[in-house]
Amino acid sequence: MKRSLSLVCVLVSGFVGMSALAQAPADPAPAAAAASPSGTTKIAVIEFQAAVMRTNEGQRNFSELQKKYQPKQQAINQQNLEVENLKKQLQTAGDKLSDQERASQLKSIDEKEKDLQRLVEDTKNDYQSEMGDTFNQLAQKVGEVATTYAQQNGFGLLIDAGTQQSGVLWASPTSDITQAVITAYNAKSGVPAPASVPSAPTPQHTPAAHTGATGAHTTASH
Repeated sequence: MKRSLSLVCVLVSGFVGMSALAQAPADPAPAAAAASPSGTTKIAVIEFQAAVMRTNEGQRNFSELQKKYQPKQQAINQQNLEVENLKKQLQTAGDKLSDQERASQLKSIDEKEKDLQRLVEDTKNDYQSEMGDTFNQLAQKVGEVATTYAQQNGFGLLIDAGTQQSGVLWASPTSDITQAVITAYNAKSGVPAPASVPSAPTPQHTPAAHTGATGAHTTASH
């Protein structure tokens, strides 16, 4: 694959399949879980990353972020097209060009490819950074709602089942509070459901929220 096209594909995959999100600091060690009178702990599970992105506020924020970077994506596509056209012109000219003319055109193409590479890398880094900040700011608030919901409903342990490290192979639907937390957060935030929203991006790396809603967290009071 041509280098300029490969660079564009890297950024496009960041917009669609999403870019890697910034990693948040690890949560502190959880406290001991509360036990029910029978001696067992009532456990809840949540797909935390999905919950954050599926809130009305999350859908709105991520949609706005994608729209913000659309002009940059269009500029990248335009520069890539320009480079590809120059390559085609050079190939079509063939032996009609002198060695000096060919060298000049090759130099011009190389410079434009380097400019394109810088634009792609700068845009990708900026986008990933803003995506991480957007996610973590919202995750902080959604995590608080998730913890409160678990406490109010008698759960002594809340586990993020959306990560590979969770170790959860199966959970009863009655223990999954993902949708309940989304509904509770939407009610608290007051942000209306968007009329039309593109699919929420899926990060390549699972971000960790700053609150007690990722990994295994206790919800009992000390």
